[in-house]
Amino acid sequence: MKNKKGESIQIIILTVISILFIAPIVIVFMNSFKSKLFINSTPFAFPNADSFVGLANYGEGMIKTGFLQAFFITLFITVASVFLIVMLTSMTAWYLVRVKSRFTKVMYYLFAFAMIVPFQMVMFTLVKVSNMFNLDNLIGIIFIYVGFGAGLSVFMFTGFIKSIPVSLEEAAMIDGCSIMQIYFKVVFPVIRPIIMTVAILNAMWIWNDYLLPYLVIGSEYKTISVAIQYLRGGYGSIDLGLMMSMLVLAIIPIVIFYMICQKWIIQGVIAGAVKG
Repeated sequence: MKNKKGESIQIIILTVISILFIAPIVIVFMNSFKSKLFINSTPFAFPNADSFVGLANYGEGMIKTGFLQAFFITLFITVASVFLIVMLTSMTAWYLVRVKSRFTKVMYYLFAFAMIVPFQMVMFTLVKVSNMFNLDNLIGIIFIYVGFGAGLSVFMFTGFIKSIPVSLEEAAMIDGCSIMQIYFKVVFPVIRPIIMTVAILNAMWIWNDYLLPYLVIGSEYKTISVAIQYLRGGYGSIDLGLMMSMLVLAIIPIVIFYMICQKWIIQGVIAGAVKG
């Protein structure tokens, strides 16, 4: 009886927490179909005959923000950045685990330290350095994302790779495999669960990021987050109808992506926790 009562209380608490997290998304979705006048006066009311404007907000918002262009720019940056983060940091973690030296130990702690450095601490220097090395463009920002994503990614890969028996790699070496063949034929397939976890977490971060694209590439190559902010008018005025509709379009792709891939996140985290 006590266990059932405890489970019921736990379910109630988790349900309440879920509602608190889902409610803002529902409100945004609901208001995306309403006129801006009704959003200001009755933000929590469902659309009715007077307030409902259909897909007008979506059409006008896409035109004003250049949403399709911003979508493909964001998609390109996200896919390229995640690919490089996964490939480079997994190789780095493999090297740090297998090569035991003072250098690798220092490098590991530097990557771990990079996880706790807030972006606000380095953003002014980052903008200056990106300008100096011509990284303030569509390609340059990808390498900046790789640098910022390396800390957590190396940390997660390292914990997982420690669980892989060295004997597997030694057997492959005896069979005549080169270093790269050992990595791609032996190590890479084994670490697939944590690869998916790292890829998904970084994809969600990069897709939703606003501050870094705004500071580095500005309005020349507007990502979705930056494009939506240009809906702000003079003196802080905002067309909330357009803003809400564009927010819905911005979160739909990453929500679908997360729902499809969430099982790999759970598998990767559990495997890393047990094996690491």
